[in-house]
Amino acid sequence: MTQIATVEKILPGGFVEISVPRKSACGHDCEECAGCGMTGAAIHARAKDPVGVRPGQKVVVESATRKILGVVALVYLLPVVGFLLGYFLSEGLAEGVRYAIAIGAAALAFLPSVAYDRHAKKTEALTYTVVREF
Repeated sequence: MTQIATVEKILPGGFVEISVPRKSACGHDCEECAGCGMTGAAIHARAKDPVGVRPGQKVVVESATRKILGVVALVYLLPVVGFLLGYFLSEGLAEGVRYAIAIGAAALAFLPSVAYDRHAKKTEALTYTVVREF
């Protein structure tokens, strides 16, 4: 997956710190909506710099699509599966209890996401690479 980022500063070892605008499904057309309060949010990350860029430059960065899709499945799909399993496997109980079990199962399904997030930060599992200047 490629994105456009801004180089914030040069780091030792052939890396740069970049600022990547956060993307979402809404498209951030805030003049039309202004419902989420997410104006100007950006992610700061470390990127490999084989190109040799300078602070302030706009660059195209690439990240591993396969890893990103795995994270998306972990964060979005696993809680839904947990909710459905909790609901359908508690058949025969009162409806309110079934929903409580389903919500609990969905909450528990978030734990692998939290664990992977901590692991990814320590090992820098999700990396960016500067491909070219924009």
